[in-house]
Amino acid sequence: MTKIEYIWLDGTQPSAALRSKTKVVSGNKVITEASQVPVWGFDGSSTNQAPGDKSDCVLNPVRVYNNPLDRDNYIAMCEVMNIDGTPHETNTRAELSDVMKDNTDEPIFGLEQEYTLFQNGRPLGWPTEGDPPPQGDYYCGRNIGENVAMEHLDACIGAGVSMSGINSEVMLGQWEYQVGAVDPLKVSDDIWVARWLMEKICASYGLTVSLDPKPIAGDWNGAGCHTNFSTKEMREPGGLFAISKAIDKMSEKHSEHISVYGNKNDARLTGLHETCPITEFKSGVSDRGASVRIPWQVARDEKGYLEDRRPAANCDPYTVCCRIIKTVC
Repeated sequence: MTKIEYIWLDGTQPSAALRSKTKVVSGNKVITEASQVPVWGFDGSSTNQAPGDKSDCVLNPVRVYNNPLDRDNYIAMCEVMNIDGTPHETNTRAELSDVMKDNTDEPIFGLEQEYTLFQNGRPLGWPTEGDPPPQGDYYCGRNIGENVAMEHLDACIGAGVSMSGINSEVMLGQWEYQVGAVDPLKVSDDIWVARWLMEKICASYGLTVSLDPKPIAGDWNGAGCHTNFSTKEMREPGGLFAISKAIDKMSEKHSEHISVYGNKNDARLTGLHETCPITEFKSGVSDRGASVRIPWQVARDEKGYLEDRRPAANCDPYTVCCRIIKTVC
């Protein structure tokens, strides 16, 4: 028998949550394509996606992964459809897919997912009362939770997620993993699967994972999902001009971006702790206090990518990628 873990986004507002259930299929099947995974129904009235008298919703598999937590079995990332075959109103992947159908700019994305480990209601490593020593030694240094971060990295690699790195972050108990750079549908699917794997791994350690943009009030960094983006034109010689044009377009649509960049992002984007105030738009080379940063090597090479530092850790990557493509492309 083969087990397939179906994962999808529910209708919880203002931030969707992951749901999953397991299908058992006959035979020791080798599955490499989403088309090999059957569609499956679920009770949308229990996931904030349907009323009780019309409760059926449909899971349409869009990408399949090896399940590193359950050897020789699979994870199916799914989009939610109505029974008539149309995308459900909570299906943010469908809009991104539509935007990509006629796109010739070859956009690619790399996402930096920050997260905070919690134990017994406090960030991991924090004293029961009071605060730990101030920020300073924790970033890429003396942090806590490396065992969880490394196990998650290995699990994501085993699953087929396009991982490109991890590091400890500025606040005690806070870490980051990087996914991509790949096409927007792949990077977004990968982020959701990586988030699901992190939840499962944390549970095995008696921990929880928070994507709250400001998990602890005070003089502590928040948690974002910095979004690196480029088009074919940006990656070619002289691409810095295209990057500058893209930033100009993004500055004109700042409020539209902020509206879909995550819940409670105003608590994070204050102008402190390596952020730009949520009411302002600023760009700059090497400036981590900017809304959009141009990395130093991009300025040197005059081509490459830009980093949108505004998305929150709890953002929906489908929506973030879609909004950037609509603005720039």
